[in-house]
Amino acid sequence: MKPKVTIGVCVRNCSNTIKQTIESIIQQNFPHELMEIIFVDDGSDDDTLKIIKEYASKIDITTKIFHDDWMGIGHARNKVIKNANGDYIIWVDGDMVISKDFVKKQVYFMEHNLNVGIAKGQYQFSCGSNLVSTLEIYSRIIGYAKSLNGNKPRHLGTGACIYRLKAIAQAGGFDDNIKGYGEDWDAELRVRAAGWSFGKTTAQWRDYERLGTTYNRLWQRYVKRGFDVYYVCQKNKGLIKFHRMLPPAAFLAGLLDAISAYKCVRKKVVFLLPFHYAFRAAAWCLGFIKAKYNI
Repeated sequence: MKPKVTIGVCVRNCSNTIKQTIESIIQQNFPHELMEIIFVDDGSDDDTLKIIKEYASKIDITTKIFHDDWMGIGHARNKVIKNANGDYIIWVDGDMVISKDFVKKQVYFMEHNLNVGIAKGQYQFSCGSNLVSTLEIYSRIIGYAKSLNGNKPRHLGTGACIYRLKAIAQAGGFDDNIKGYGEDWDAELRVRAAGWSFGKTTAQWRDYERLGTTYNRLWQRYVKRGFDVYYVCQKNKGLIKFHRMLPPAAFLAGLLDAISAYKCVRKKVVFLLPFHYAFRAAAWCLGFIKAKYNI
């Protein structure tokens, strides 16, 4: 029987979280005979690949495993596309946990919205293990809510998204030259240009923020994002206005988001969001400038 949906899991050094990710896929209440899982390990130097292979023999879902020396995330996602047999691809990152009905809700939505090329699941709110991760979770929820408002939703990402295989194939897949952040944004632009709409589903998921982080790690993450996104911006002229990414602009955006968030959750901690946003913006700008001037 032909699989209806392909679960694409592109990973690198996820040994601390991949077990939970795989368990959440195995527990899906969608018919397993209509699913397949494609793992692409992109040069892990920890036990990620070993763990995946150990689980593969126990999974009652058709499973394919690919392993490369580090080629980058764009190449890894294209490998999933080239080997997918499903009508849809659901991207599950190696640090994500998806709800039991995640696949069922995602597929149902796409089957009933034939004009949608990409749809995003709903981030499951929970307090992080520390202040940094809690603020990041709040900002994530606000960001996803904004991204799906209006006639032209903004950047959705890949994790917890379902892609119509026809749509991403029509858009030419992902850019192999994008090794880190930004491959999803670049692909979304081309999917949208091909005439497809974006949507959102009620399928819930959580990611690495549930485990906690530090401001040092957050700084490093956003420096890398800024650095990687420079290439995407060079490729897609006019994609962002740099002045809107500066810390003062981020602080103002954080203040507006904090006011909106407080009306919903009534927790004073949200008023730290302006400082949180400004911190991330400073890191992002540093990375972007490093890429621009080849520092």
